[in-house]
Amino acid sequence: MITDAKEYFELGCGRCDRFATPDCSTKLWLDGLLDLRRICQDVGLSEHAKWGHPCYMHAGRNIAIFGAFRDDFRLTFFNAALMRDPHGVLIGQGPNSQHPDCLKFDDNSRVVATEAIIREYLTEAMGYAEAGILPPKVEREIELPDELVEALESDPELAQAFAVLTAGRQRSYAYALNSAKTSATKVARIIKYRDKILAGKGALDR
Repeated sequence: MITDAKEYFELGCGRCDRFATPDCSTKLWLDGLLDLRRICQDVGLSEHAKWGHPCYMHAGRNIAIFGAFRDDFRLTFFNAALMRDPHGVLIGQGPNSQHPDCLKFDDNSRVVATEAIIREYLTEAMGYAEAGILPPKVEREIELPDELVEALESDPELAQAFAVLTAGRQRSYAYALNSAKTSATKVARIIKYRDKILAGKGALDR
């Protein structure tokens, strides 16, 4: 993965085999991504590379991050539970999203067309960072499938590694396993995920 945000706009994120090729998703949306970059820098955010993507920070806190996909590109806000979204433009990125957290674009020109709103939302998020305001922490019970419970009970090394994962990473495995239709598929996935759990990674981590 890239470690310098500038490389993202030149080569891509480095997370797939389309990295540094004309087929990279960043190439499809480069004009829009560069407009987002300009806006983020104009409002005073500092640019960094995190998780292979440009991440923008203020007052020591992550504010927003870019993502480019085959069908769209996105500006995703951290601490989305705080965002008021008066224009109703934020969307959740998936069925497990707790709060609408991103602006999704499927046309490069949409960034400039919504620039005033983007600036408004970034400024709002920066204000929360400056004031040290965080969303309330919500404790959520993690429902583990029986197959994983059995695997943890029969494999002490796996159980210890799973126990020290963050709640978010534990949830990622619960979601991935609970989406399987059969018990056999869940068992197969647990076997496949074992090395990732031992390495301290989540189900979606590379």
